[in-house]
Amino acid sequence: MIPLAVIVAVIFGVLGLAKILAVPPMRALAAKSGFSIAAYRRVGVLEVAGAAGVALGPVVPLLGVLAACGLLLLLAGALIVHMRRSNGVRELAPALVCAVLVASYVIVLLGST
Repeated sequence: MIPLAVIVAVIFGVLGLAKILAVPPMRALAAKSGFSIAAYRRVGVLEVAGAAGVALGPVVPLLGVLAACGLLLLLAGALIVHMRRSNGVRELAPALVCAVLVASYVIVLLGST
């Protein structure tokens, strides 16, 4: 469970921080998705918070589950944005892979408590 928690926390921590800092690739993704930089930064804050909760999940399982559910909601929103923009599989794949990782984390975490 701990390796999966680390993987999920690192992915969302790095991506969230990149959104908060508004690095050029994230600025481009925000514009392409129809988000303002400020809105994309807020998404980044939610991702970093989710990453922190997932990282603490092995110690505080309820926090880990709640954080993972929040990340799954963010990923559902990302998938909706991609589908509304008629993006292809290449653009959908990262969100789908992350959703599978987060869902796996929840299943493992719930199975260990």
